[in-house]
Order: sequence, then structure tokens, then C-alpha cells
Amino acid sequence: MKGFARAAAAAALTSLVAGHSIFAEFEVNGVSAGKENALRLPTYDGPIEDVTSQYVACNGGPNPLVKFSPNVVDVPAGAEITARWIHTLDTDWRTGLIIDASHKGPIMVYLSKVSNAATASIPSSGWFKIHEEGYNSGTGKWAVDRLIADRGYKFRIPTCVAPGNYLMRVELIALHAAGNYPGAQLYMECAQINIVGGGSLSPATVNFPGAYSGSDPGIKFNLYTSPINYIIPGPRPVTCGGTQPTTAATTRTTTTSARTTATTRTTTFVTTTRTTTTTARTTTGGGGGGTQSAWGQCGGIGWTGPTSCVSGYTCSVNNAYYSQCVPA
Repeated sequence: MKGFARAAAAAALTSLVAGHSIFAEFEVNGVSAGKENALRLPTYDGPIEDVTSQYVACNGGPNPLVKFSPNVVDVPAGAEITARWIHTLDTDWRTGLIIDASHKGPIMVYLSKVSNAATASIPSSGWFKIHEEGYNSGTGKWAVDRLIADRGYKFRIPTCVAPGNYLMRVELIALHAAGNYPGAQLYMECAQINIVGGGSLSPATVNFPGAYSGSDPGIKFNLYTSPINYIIPGPRPVTCGGTQPTTAATTRTTTTSARTTATTRTTTFVTTTRTTTTTARTTTGGGGGGTQSAWGQCGGIGWTGPTSCVSGYTCSVNNAYYSQCVPA
């Protein structure tokens, strides 16, 4: 019995850590700044689940920050940034696991102006959002799906952001266990950048902790309902030349649409004020045909896909809403 208990505990731990990830490299207009360069990194790839934690700004605490790069990377205003996420610091983003495909959710980017990005203490105040992407109802894809497919996540620095040193907070929220709080897994790291050029934008800011609460519909969310109506947490991204966004996030849902030009791809976020009531299914998943692949979902409330796993894997229950194929 003791051997079985140890094996079960090991399988459960494996299923939890399989999707962990770290933002550990970035590119500026297609040029890499270098792996682990100009970043504040933990040695552990785990999430923060307590949105009231002091560590929700740039990670730390349960994932101790031990790698502090002395460098600051120049970034032109308007530049395209590619954030490279990897499963662990030993993973190669070109060939290795980025994050498990079951860890669906949004990706957001914040900036906080500091005097010296290489030496500044991690601020709790002064953060403003420059980018967000959640669920695209047209494609049925999440931002994390795009990250996995592209092996990197692209966004732009607004052209009107004032020049100077910033901490750039890139955040992924995995929602596979977010039906209860705590449950959503927040993965964030901060890069040290110096914005060159730009404008004179002085946006409204939020605090970390403070920008999110455990009851926010983007933090406590049942991923396994249909249709999906997801509200991205926090303020809306800043805009150049328009009305600055507010932090209100309770009366709108977000969808995304891609607009393509000859040279660049711009993502436009459409905001509406529809209030949609979604009724969750309360039956456990039962019986989709076929066999699920390694690390894929194999059960949970509302699940209609495969409930058996490929050879060598077994279906392990994480919570009422999510079971995963893990090594037998």
C-alpha cells in the first residue's frame, strides 16, 4: 500500500508540474536579447496562485528569484517583442515543451517605469497594461494556444509610451484548475528594458498586488463551460491618441480579431457590454471515443472527449473539472 501511495503521489505531482513554464528570453524586432539576459528569473517554473501575494508583480516567494541580470536592453517604441516561454530553464524553446496544451488562458503585458531597470526594487505600484489576449471565439483558440503554435508570443510596445527604463511584466494565466479560488495559475517574469524614442504617455496605473482579486471572473473561471465568455482581468491596455482605459472589468467580454497589413500583424481587441449568462454542465465527462494523448485532458465536469489514455499513461484526477493523462 505504501508503494502504491508513493506512486499515486508521484503521478499527481507529475501532472501538476507538467505544464509549468518560464518567460526566459525575448526578441526585439526579431533579434534575440539572449537567453536569461535582462530578466529577473526564478530557478523554479511554478506559478503564483495567491493574487494578493507581494510576489505577484515579478514572481518570487515560493519560486525564489535568484537570477538577476545586470543588463538593460534598448527597445524602440513601436518595436515588436517576441516573448520566449520554456518549460524549465534547461529547455530549448525551439524543440522542447513550452507549456502543456491543457493550460489554456490569456497572456498580458504590463510596464512599470523605474529609474534604473537593472537595480530597481520590484515596484508594487505604477503598472499599466500595454497588451492582452484572451479567448478568440472566432477561432476557438486561447492566447496560450498561439504561444504554443508559434513557439513564442508576439506583441508591440505602443509608440506613445514615454522613453526611459521600465520593468516589462509578461504574464500567462493557466485556467485549467480555475473553477475555484485559488486555482488559476499565474506565470510571470519581468524583463529590464529601456524604451528609446516614443511619446509622452502618462497612463493611469494599477498596483500588484491589487490589480486582481480572487473573485474576478478572469481569475475564478470554469474553463469547461460552453460557450466560453471570458473576461480578461486587470485594466484595459493603454491606447495611443485615444481615451485611456479604465480598470472596470465586470460588464464586458472580450473577443479578438486579427487585422493583417503588408508588413505587420496588428491585433485589435473589441470590447462590448453584453452580459451573458452561461449555465455550466454538471455531468462528468463520460465517454468520448478514441484515446487521449500523453498529458492531455481525459475527464472532468463537462468533458466529452476521450477518457482513456495512450499506452503507458493513466487518467489522473486533478480536480472536479480536470483529469489528465500522466505516466502510469
